[in-house]
Amino acid sequence: MSGSRGAGDVAVRSRQWRGVIEEYRELLDIPADTPAVTLREGGTPLVHSEWLSEVTGAQVHLKVEGDNPTGSFKDRGMTAAISVAKHEGAEAVVCASTGNTSASMAAYAAKARLNPLVLVPEGKIAAGKMAQAILHGAHVIMVKGNFDDCLRLARELAASYPVALVNSVNPVRLEGQKTAAFEIADFLGDAPDYHLLPVGNAGNISAYWLGYRQYADLGRITRKPVMRGFQAVGASPLVTGQPFDDPETRATAIRIGNPASWKLAESAAAESGGRFASLTDDRILDAQRELARNEGVFVEPASAAGVAGLLQELEQGESYTGTTVVITVTGHGLKDTATALEGFTESGGTVVDDVVVPEVAAVAEAAGL
Repeated sequence: MSGSRGAGDVAVRSRQWRGVIEEYRELLDIPADTPAVTLREGGTPLVHSEWLSEVTGAQVHLKVEGDNPTGSFKDRGMTAAISVAKHEGAEAVVCASTGNTSASMAAYAAKARLNPLVLVPEGKIAAGKMAQAILHGAHVIMVKGNFDDCLRLARELAASYPVALVNSVNPVRLEGQKTAAFEIADFLGDAPDYHLLPVGNAGNISAYWLGYRQYADLGRITRKPVMRGFQAVGASPLVTGQPFDDPETRATAIRIGNPASWKLAESAAAESGGRFASLTDDRILDAQRELARNEGVFVEPASAAGVAGLLQELEQGESYTGTTVVITVTGHGLKDTATALEGFTESGGTVVDDVVVPEVAAVAEAAGL
């Protein structure tokens, strides 16, 4: 019978992605015998952007990190941090978060059977991210303050009580996050000329640079990219050189006034010949819509900052012609649909174009057919 196997046949197993620890374990600075707590994170697509390639004259690729298990790049660092915390005997973990970190930590803590404690700024977290943290079993505490207040409290809690801190101030987080740079280089065959990305707490730009430097040292790439990071005007300490006591932006994932990885991020920019720039919320939301409309990639507002930054630089006379560019889009659009729809309607769009009677002629007329 067609499709049947005889007694001597051997089933052929497909090679599936194992998660960033098992894929790159020998390149990660974690205890060698650490069992991986994994949801098969990483292995995210590098999508060629015809739209951005056309407008720049470059080859532009999007590293779509919203395809991670909890919908953001945070899963890369969290698999490493939670794995090591579990290995070292932790029973509880804590993080400060504007949303994505809490969602990721709660999911991986659930997988590891650890107790997750989340500190979030009051009223400053998107509903989708809050839902993830809650459903994964996190104990969520809202703090009457901003993210920086939450991080200070998380540090103090971890210093005085038996909980492990898993924010990106934990260097193990960056060990996991740097794997995205490995994946990009493995796929392209070399590093890109430029790498653009949003910057909030600044762990991600620091981790990418760590990964590119490591691959260069190993001789796996012939160059290291110029790193360019983009922040919202209302939360742009790396641009102004001063902390923001009251950061404000609708791109909630980068609403951070005093980045924990400030010095590492400055080093990444300086060593790579890169820089930081700021963007208005309107530019960020415009880029979010254009990316969805032109490429079919739906990202949360903050994730569009790299795309918005590229478009702003083109307007300012910057040229990327003939180069290879990677833009990291950090989180899925379903994380914050409210802000996306608000931005859409504010720009003149309507959520529902027509309401018709249930007849095909009426539908065809409404569609202009």
